[in-house]
Parts: sequence; C-alpha cells; structure tokens
Amino acid sequence: MKITRRKYLQQLSALAALPVLPHFSFLPNSVMIKRNTSTGEQIPVVGLGTWQTFDVGDSPTATHPLKEVLTTLLEKGGNVVDSSPMYGRSEKVVGYLSTELKINDKLFVATKVWTTGKDQGIKQMNESFQLLGRKQLDLMQIHNLVDWRTHLTTLRDWKAQQKIRYIGITHYTESAYDQVEQIMKREPIDFLQINYSLLSRKAEERLLPLAQEKKIAVLINRPFEEGALFARVRGKNLPEWANEFDGTSWGQFFLKFILSHPAVTCVIPGTSKPHHMADNAMAGFGKLPDAGQRKKMIALLNA
Repeated sequence: MKITRRKYLQQLSALAALPVLPHFSFLPNSVMIKRNTSTGEQIPVVGLGTWQTFDVGDSPTATHPLKEVLTTLLEKGGNVVDSSPMYGRSEKVVGYLSTELKINDKLFVATKVWTTGKDQGIKQMNESFQLLGRKQLDLMQIHNLVDWRTHLTTLRDWKAQQKIRYIGITHYTESAYDQVEQIMKREPIDFLQINYSLLSRKAEERLLPLAQEKKIAVLINRPFEEGALFARVRGKNLPEWANEFDGTSWGQFFLKFILSHPAVTCVIPGTSKPHHMADNAMAGFGKLPDAGQRKKMIALLNA
C-alpha cells in the first residue's frame, strides 16, 4: 500500500503526540531498557532470533560461537530467545547450549506451533518442550497463523495449567495484517510478533496502535530486512546526529528506530556472531530517537 506524503505526515504527527505509556520504563544508561508485558513483567528490549543462525550441527566448531552469542546476550542484559520447529535444529541447539551453560532458567524462551490439527499441534509443542529442555515455556506462539483457531484452544488450556505463561501469534508479511488485526481485536492474546523496520512501516498504521490499546506485547522480527538495510547504507558513514540518541553503529541505528515506537516490547535480530550480538544489544541502552529524529532517519534511508 502506497502512503501519500500527507498521510505520512499525519501519522508522524500522531506518533509525536503519543503519551509515554506506563507499561514501559526507561532505566539508567548502564542497564538495558525493559518494557512490560500485559502482566507487568518486565523483559529486556533486545533479544535473539534463531532462524537459520542456530540451525547447526553439534560439532564444537558450529556450536562454540553460538554459546558465546547466548552468553553475550545475558551479559548485556538481554534474555529473550525466539525459536520455532520451522527453524530446523534451532530449538534443539538452544536447549542443548542453554542447559550446558546452565542458563536455561535465565532465558525468556519463546517458540511456536507450526502444524495443523489439534493432536499434531500438541505433539509438536511437547517435542518443543523436550528439545528446549523446559518444563514450562514462557511464550508459545501460533506460527504465521497456521490453524490458529485450533491451536488457540489448546494454548488457552495450557496457559490455565501453567504449562505456558503467555500466548502469541506471529506473521512476517503485510498481506496477513488484516487477519492479524481481526484476531487481535477478538481474541485474548498476550503477544504479537510481526515485522517492522525502517523499510517496512505498515505496522504503524493499525497493528502497533491496536497492540497499545489492547496491552499486547510486541516482538519484532526481520528488523534488518534480511540485510537489505545494510545494503542501503553500504559505504556510507553513520551520521553524526546518531549520537543524539546514543547510536554508534548502523545496526544500532536500525534497531533504535524500531524501539523508539512505544508499542514495541522487544526486537529479536538473529545472529551467529558474538560481536554482532553485543552490538545489537547496545541498541537497548541510552536514548532512543524522538519523532523528529525518526523523520530524519526515514529521510536518510530513502535518500
């Protein structure tokens, strides 16, 4: 959907007028920012996605960098790790490494159900518990809305039994936004995971405001557009004015834009490199862009 300049300016003005909501808090610069879920539990704003990056074998060569990624995440103050049965061996690797490192109980572990049918959904989710080494999962999401009505019934039962703590839905394409919106309006869910970035801002129109209204926590996937954002700025220097919101790298620039929207709870960039994990985590420290700076960031990317 193409947005006219007038509509864009109206949306930007609306964003500037948004109040500072009580369900997220800014902590001192030495501590990663945390934002609240609907229950008031605080989670750090930068986490870790595992699509492709954790789908590896069990050789030390493959797993050692991932151990460092998980350790770095925690050292920097993050703890959210998101996976899925769709991601090959990622759940198994997360479970194995977090158990070996004795950090499993320190992580906020989110995964997904990605199949059809009640029985198959239960079977797949039980396998996820086993692979992740957990007796209780923090967040179970319905991946890309696959058979969502069936799974939502199961998830409500499991939440009542305290097998899972939160229920969520996910998607990554704008074509699904209408359906996502209807589920958010009609069904009691705790989390929405959706795509949002400097290049893909359609979620600002209805989904993010609705999440604020419904007090639905928001995880953001595809924050770097699978590298497309870095391609846009290849060979360019980070603008000096990024210092105004404590941005010291392009990765932080892109992530801080996302985190500056008050509806966003946590962003989950994937990486298999410890130094990238450290750099990503720093986006959760210090100041975030205000409405005027967001406008400059958008203009710079589109220049």
